[in-house]
Amino acid sequence: MYIRIAKIPVKIIVILFHFLLTGRAPVKQQAGDRIKHNEITEPLVTKLSTIYAVSIISPKLFSEEEMSRLYKDDQDDWMTVCLKYLLFVFNFLFWLGGAAVMAVGIWTLIEKSDYLSLLASSAFAVSAYILILAGGLVMVTGFLGCYAVIQEQRSCLSTYFSCLLLIFLIELVAGVLAYVYYQRLSEELKQHLHQTMTGNYAQLDRDSITQAVDRLQQEFKCCGSNRSSDWMQSVYVNSSEADGRVVPDSCCKTPTPLCGRRDHPSNIYRVEGGCITKLEQYLADHLLIIGAVGIGVACLQLAGAILTSCFIYLLYKEEEELFSDV
Repeated sequence: MYIRIAKIPVKIIVILFHFLLTGRAPVKQQAGDRIKHNEITEPLVTKLSTIYAVSIISPKLFSEEEMSRLYKDDQDDWMTVCLKYLLFVFNFLFWLGGAAVMAVGIWTLIEKSDYLSLLASSAFAVSAYILILAGGLVMVTGFLGCYAVIQEQRSCLSTYFSCLLLIFLIELVAGVLAYVYYQRLSEELKQHLHQTMTGNYAQLDRDSITQAVDRLQQEFKCCGSNRSSDWMQSVYVNSSEADGRVVPDSCCKTPTPLCGRRDHPSNIYRVEGGCITKLEQYLADHLLIIGAVGIGVACLQLAGAILTSCFIYLLYKEEEELFSDV
């Protein structure tokens, strides 16, 4: 009697115990059928109970090789489930990261928009626009990732993986662009800010530059690009519109109409290095934020891409094993 039982295929024994524990038999998959997520990551307690029950009732029914294979399959299932929930948590954090990236980009454009007109290069603005684009894509991709992980569809996961790589490249470009511009910022300001302030302040169709210069001098308590005497070379001060002013009224510590006629240190700001050093430090700090956020989230996405590729591989192995058993 024992010999006959011992010759019963292991697969049949496992199916019988599975039926006793769950009330249903495992469903076989036909080639080409889409595997549902609950058929791949079914409750692990049931599978463990089936294997352990059979091994305890009659240990000799399983050879050492068969038990090793069963335990290896079970470990693969554990890994699949762990990766699934790890990816789900990752996507939630990823979505929050996308919102943060977009917020930094929008904040940069809104808060620093006045100063963009003073810069010769558009690299600062481009970096912010890239962050906004990447942040929006990250948030959409986060939803796609959650759906793909829950459904366990390899096609959706592959699309999600491709999106991660694309956004990774976009944010990496934004971070590198911010870093490169950070290195060139000082030289650019020295070359162009003086000419921009002296040649365009209070000129026709240059309202944005005029407002930016006034805000710059008031916010940073400075006067002139390098020093207050720089305004003596400006088109505005040497025109009749200046009405006797030697500096714009925004140079005054307490701005009032025509206060720029008097350039005494008690009346106007005199800062070593002028407005260039103030603006340079200000923009440099925010470029570092843009670069750090871009590269930081890009590294997070790279980790997500690695996890996703591992999950796709495990699902592929699961499908391959199910089809091989048909």
